[in-house]
Amino acid sequence: MLTKRIIPCLDVKDNRVVKGVKFLNLRDAGDPVELGAKYSDEGADELVFLDITATIRSRKTIIELVERVAEHVFIPFTVGGGIQTVEQMDSILRSGADKVSVNTAAVENPNLLKEAAGRFGSQCVVLAIDARRSKKYPERWQVCTKAGSQPTNLDVVEWAVKGQQCGAGEILLTSMDADGTKAGYDNELNKAVSKAVNIPVIASGGAGKPEHLYDAIVDGCADAVLLASITHFGNYTIGQLKKSLADRGIPVRS
Repeated sequence: MLTKRIIPCLDVKDNRVVKGVKFLNLRDAGDPVELGAKYSDEGADELVFLDITATIRSRKTIIELVERVAEHVFIPFTVGGGIQTVEQMDSILRSGADKVSVNTAAVENPNLLKEAAGRFGSQCVVLAIDARRSKKYPERWQVCTKAGSQPTNLDVVEWAVKGQQCGAGEILLTSMDADGTKAGYDNELNKAVSKAVNIPVIASGGAGKPEHLYDAIVDGCADAVLLASITHFGNYTIGQLKKSLADRGIPVRS
């Protein structure tokens, strides 16, 4: 088994890290620069920064804040939110990010993934998918855009496969149903996507205790786990979570 990654996520709104439940009822979780530095120091494998209102407000990602966070983190750094063109991606990467994450813009224009992969390499391109279980077809999930506010007719598994074909090097897969609940990841979703693609899948949404990370990796076949609530509010440190996984035989970077 390859080494599994633990990746904290900074959902940023109005220059502050926030966290909600199922994308609603956001509460303040701190300063993104301070939190990013803390996670870098604690031994997180990577960091994700998502400007969660950029697309809804039709504006670009906050470059200045990205630069400030990048100055204080010494781990791979992914940035997303409001990115619509390869020129914007270039600005983000020049600001200190190692990867860019796209969601809504890729749904609206899949060629964006091809352009980005061609210009920067697939390793820099993360396809973010906000997934919600279909009410009409409970065994399937639908893609939602614009920070989860806009449901589409796209099937999540089919979109993940197309995203890989278009050049995405990684998939950030968020279960809207599990997000912020601390009740565990949607591992049916994670497994369905992981088995359909040949690129790494980051499981997101639902972590509440160390066992949930283990389950996402073993049952959900995830290559990495995204964290927010479980670490933002002091429940666990990155070191504690890594030790828990290592004690159960999951290879992690020390």
